[in-house]
Amino acid sequence: MGKALGVEAKSVPAPDEDAATISVMAARRALARSSIDPGEIGAIFVGSESHPYAVKPTATIVSAAIGATPVMTGADLEFACKAGTAGFQSCLGLVNSDDGQIPIRCALAIGADTSQGAPGNALEYSASAGGVAFIVGREDVIAEVGLTMSYTTDTPDFWRREGMKYPSHAERFTGVPAYFKHVEMGARQIMERMGTKASDYDYAVFHQPNGKFPLKISKSLGFNREQILAGLWTPRIGNTYSASMMMGLAGILDVARPGEKILAVSYGSGAGSDGFHLEVTDLISEYPRSKAPLVSEAAANGIEIDYATYSKFRKKLKMEGE
Repeated sequence: MGKALGVEAKSVPAPDEDAATISVMAARRALARSSIDPGEIGAIFVGSESHPYAVKPTATIVSAAIGATPVMTGADLEFACKAGTAGFQSCLGLVNSDDGQIPIRCALAIGADTSQGAPGNALEYSASAGGVAFIVGREDVIAEVGLTMSYTTDTPDFWRREGMKYPSHAERFTGVPAYFKHVEMGARQIMERMGTKASDYDYAVFHQPNGKFPLKISKSLGFNREQILAGLWTPRIGNTYSASMMMGLAGILDVARPGEKILAVSYGSGAGSDGFHLEVTDLISEYPRSKAPLVSEAAANGIEIDYATYSKFRKKLKMEGE
């Protein structure tokens, strides 16, 4: 069934991993590649739909773990799989603010999830775990965000009420009126505003709930397979939810060269999309990629486990009465 979804394998969190520990590791790796002192980070936003605490921010855990405390502001965000890019937009707004009320030199945007899928449900074959962190600022920039726009409606294709262990989804309804409509609108309004077309971009990356949807939406928008392969990771590691599109973007930046253009569009059920037009700067040539694992290296550095071990790790098996 996983192969039918275009997914060959998926990442699984170890018993002592959650969205907070994954966020911390991603943040540490981002800092390892920069010359920024953690104390210079003025804001931290962590987007996830699997925060370990219902009432206790993940962002403050990250700030303390990386030595960025106190920060001027921080928050946990939720919007299904686009919570990480919502944090990215918040960071952009703060670091580009010129009113001086919140003087922030740089901010940290994180998307991280240990997503859930009920036994036997299609989600179980694709929902995985992972995290990505981006440092957003105005100095030593390796990729400039030329424009960001969002498209949002009340489209209830996916939900999980308080107390429910596993989410519910609207089966095929999650496709055309939800994912495809919002991602297409997110992409088209960016290209319309920027005066660009698919052939103007060297890379494109879209939210990846499975291995098939991003291929289909990219083709309908006029992109070819070569433009999206560098950012297509769900077939190899599954759907990392809030980290999904951000993971693809990180994979692209691992191989990008000066002057190249990137179109990136996230998607979150409920429903909405965040679109970004990015241009790679000359500083990418000096970027110390070797100081932290590339996405390809991190994805390859795993231990294969069987379904029984996975079920134990994810606490899918319970004693009677639990």
